[in-house]
Amino acid sequence: MKAKLGMSPIAWWNDDLVELSDDVSLEECLRQSRSAGFTGMEKGRRFPEDPAKMLPILKAADVTLCGGWYSGTLVNEEMAANKARIQPMIDLFKAVDAPCIVYGEVGRSIQGDRSKPLSTKAKLSDDEMKAYARKVTEFGEWCADRGMPLSYHHHMAAVVETEPELDAFMKYSGAGIPLLLDAGHLAFAGGDVLRAIDKHYTRINHVHVKDVRLPVIDKLDRTRQSFLDAVALGAFTVPGDGSLDFGKIVQRFADYGYEGWFVVEAEQDPMKNPPLKMAEVGHKELMRVMTAAGYTVETQGFPQS
Repeated sequence: MKAKLGMSPIAWWNDDLVELSDDVSLEECLRQSRSAGFTGMEKGRRFPEDPAKMLPILKAADVTLCGGWYSGTLVNEEMAANKARIQPMIDLFKAVDAPCIVYGEVGRSIQGDRSKPLSTKAKLSDDEMKAYARKVTEFGEWCADRGMPLSYHHHMAAVVETEPELDAFMKYSGAGIPLLLDAGHLAFAGGDVLRAIDKHYTRINHVHVKDVRLPVIDKLDRTRQSFLDAVALGAFTVPGDGSLDFGKIVQRFADYGYEGWFVVEAEQDPMKNPPLKMAEVGHKELMRVMTAAGYTVETQGFPQS
């Protein structure tokens, strides 16, 4: 079985908490992640939007674009508006041969609002979830028809946060919207990562190997503190530096024959947790558990012509 290891630039630049950003260029971010052993990077705010500009940067760094976040609003906005906003991203991702676009629901979400405690996040009724899931499925099918599959990202402080919410979304949605399984977000929400893989492995097409510091999470006052407060306090980290057993998690993916990207997405304070050092820690741990699970990790970055 083959696997690819990527990173998210959120370890270097945080879009929601500017104070948790390191003052490094895109080129330096790519250089550091590649030197740690990662062959992919998800899109961040410092990436150019023109493929003619992006491709030479990726080639020079020997890195592939392995995904990127789209802020979806299908829970409270029309399909047409989302189609119009995502089309340029589809065109860009196809031009640079990215594997998927990560759909993150920001409609009715409090994930980016530090004034909103975790306990105040929106909850959909069963009928609302059913309608929402069907709408996202239709949107996913539309994107796939245009040559770019989506990957649905369940997320803390969003409408699909908990394991029961994820189960309901998966029940009511269809194959047209694949799943991004994020170990850290599910664990933060109190879910069982291995059980979620067991239930939804047929739909998983992208994986975020985010680790968590459970002592930080367990001390949160969810009636008073927000998702961003938790991030600032250090709720997330890389595999090998947190509380999750990625040996078991990666083995479970291997058991079901998952092949594809495992992406380290771990937002934290780069002054306290230098991104290069964290990248090296995460890569070392992932190589250890991947080898044990029988994966061959690809070492080539930018595709050779």
